[in-house]
Amino acid sequence: MAHAYTPGLRVTESAVIRKRRILPIQGTVMVKVGQKVTANDVVARAEIPGKVHTVNIVNKLSIEARETSRFMKKKASEVVKKDEVIAENNPIIKWFKTQVTSPVDGTIESVSDVTGQVLLREPPKPLNLLAYIEGTVVEVIDREGVVIECPAAFTQGIFGIGGETSGIIEPVAKGPDAELTPADVTPAHAGKILIGGRHASMAVIRRAIEVKASAIVIGGIHDKDLREILGKDLGVAITGTENIGLTLIITEGFGSIPMARKTFDLLVGKKGRKASCSGATQIRAGVIRPEIVIPADHAGGPGGPEGERTGMKPGDPVRIIREPMFGRLGAVKSLPPDLTAIPTESHVRVLVVTFPDGTDAVIPRANVETIEG
Repeated sequence: MAHAYTPGLRVTESAVIRKRRILPIQGTVMVKVGQKVTANDVVARAEIPGKVHTVNIVNKLSIEARETSRFMKKKASEVVKKDEVIAENNPIIKWFKTQVTSPVDGTIESVSDVTGQVLLREPPKPLNLLAYIEGTVVEVIDREGVVIECPAAFTQGIFGIGGETSGIIEPVAKGPDAELTPADVTPAHAGKILIGGRHASMAVIRRAIEVKASAIVIGGIHDKDLREILGKDLGVAITGTENIGLTLIITEGFGSIPMARKTFDLLVGKKGRKASCSGATQIRAGVIRPEIVIPADHAGGPGGPEGERTGMKPGDPVRIIREPMFGRLGAVKSLPPDLTAIPTESHVRVLVVTFPDGTDAVIPRANVETIEG
């Protein structure tokens, strides 16, 4: 049977999710293999070195560089407080006395009799790495992090902004084609992952931020609203570090697009369940999708590991991801093996897609993604 490999948008009731949680610098792993963790548990910890400040003792005291150590009140490795005297001269006339104070709380890192400068370093900043998902630690990577595994319902979006968060799944739209309004979002939604329908306006997003919702999952958003949220045009780099007050996950695309029924039904069916989600997206090489992970309330279950992909084949559901049919859903009818000429005069591999209205279209394989279950 003909098949093809293509990027897929995964929407599945049951899968085994594995997440590598790695520190940006080496630190200490806080958990062991076999240990159960929740989304907010600290699994590893590191200390990021504090910022370095340079104090020019020579200029401030009008001395020669080789005399720097003699005029220091504090030595290397000593802890100092902000505005504490670290160096001073000792003139005959006391009115000419000059003192040099520390600009920050920190530690004297070095005193140089060559440059006449003192380096101070702010205290290190603790970095706690959270588990992100609820599950079991299946691997410990010494001084770096862990791998966590959990059986879960799993769905991906097409685009997102905002970082990792968790909360209770709360449907607020009556259907996948429903338009969210600010009145749909109430203070009772604080800390929850809100499941919408076809579109969320800027007013809805502001209201969700105001009530401190954790995330909104929605079919579509207008690009002008996205620019307003971010305060700039979004480039092609990875998203997920935006600090906008919540995480926003778009399941279908830009515009007012109904959420896919399969995605909507899966999420609504998990109402009241604890979930983790991330808006991190990368659309170039090394694709990263925004995601919602809803841990199962029992161990095991069907489904393969996240990232496991099978070949696309006739009958598989697909979504068109480029114009002129961007966002349309259909099913693979056939996968012609030979290169086919397209309107741009290029010769590419294509597939034939059948849409719900019964019409067919020939689409370049690069212009579709599978909707995996």
